[in-house]
Amino acid sequence: MAMLSKSLALHRATHQLTSAARPLSTSSRRLGPNVYSSPVAFPFLPANALDSKPDRKKGLTEIRGPYYFPVTRTYLDELLSDWGEYVDGIKFAGGSFSLMPEERLRDLINIAHKHNCYVSTGGYVERILAASGGDKDLVSKYLTKCKDVGFDVLELSSGFLSIPTEDWASLVEFTAAHGLKPKPEVGIQWGAGGDASVEELESAGTRDPKWLIDRANTFLQAGAHMIMIESEGITENVKAWRTDVISAITSSLPRDKIMFEAADPEVFAYHIQNQGAHANLFVDHSQIVQLACLRRGIWGTGSTFGRIVTFDK
Repeated sequence: MAMLSKSLALHRATHQLTSAARPLSTSSRRLGPNVYSSPVAFPFLPANALDSKPDRKKGLTEIRGPYYFPVTRTYLDELLSDWGEYVDGIKFAGGSFSLMPEERLRDLINIAHKHNCYVSTGGYVERILAASGGDKDLVSKYLTKCKDVGFDVLELSSGFLSIPTEDWASLVEFTAAHGLKPKPEVGIQWGAGGDASVEELESAGTRDPKWLIDRANTFLQAGAHMIMIESEGITENVKAWRTDVISAITSSLPRDKIMFEAADPEVFAYHIQNQGAHANLFVDHSQIVQLACLRRGIWGTGSTFGRIVTFDK
């Protein structure tokens, strides 16, 4: 009985110390086996060590906002209140932001900022260039307005356009000069970005991976903040994945400067399996939790369960 009493007393003392220390876990720090940037229900369970927000520079997750699903202010605020630790950026796809009243758009962007998430325009500049013939004044007006309403990142897509690399690099510099972070999107597929069929894309043809890599390096030298890798022609709308292209990209470009489109569970699982938990990925907002479980190494399928690990130096 004496031994049992001592054991119970020790257990109570340990529990009191743990409870007293728990509020300290609200500070931003590295996410390790027993450390989270905000209190969670099971802080004692092991999980991969990942950098926490707002200092995270690798293992970034950007999610698709309004487009296929009409993401509202209430929905976004609730989503990020629960899962914002695992989201770094939000992208407006398909020029969807241009449909919104300005006040509502600002509110949506402010909600993202409240949860330490950057906001990206998506590649709508491609439409503006095509419609205006590359009118510099109109592009400048667009960039100025994007900055004014609160956008942080401007994606520069060219899947449907034929534009000289040096002109695209100038647009990178022009975007940065307007106070926005330029994020060029590059890929191997001509006509990418429009949800074309496999047959349509096959008939359009693909480019050599070296073309993609050379162009990405040119954009980085011009001041690109990040390079988005277009998934069409690589893992999307293809009969067989071009894993050789993925390997060429990850071997030739700095990992912290590339982000892969991966809005399909099999695709982002492949990237995590082959690049590790620190891969920068773009997914749908409905896939936040599944990707977070993979990064943290707490769940997965047969090929990833218990196999995704990190080492915190």
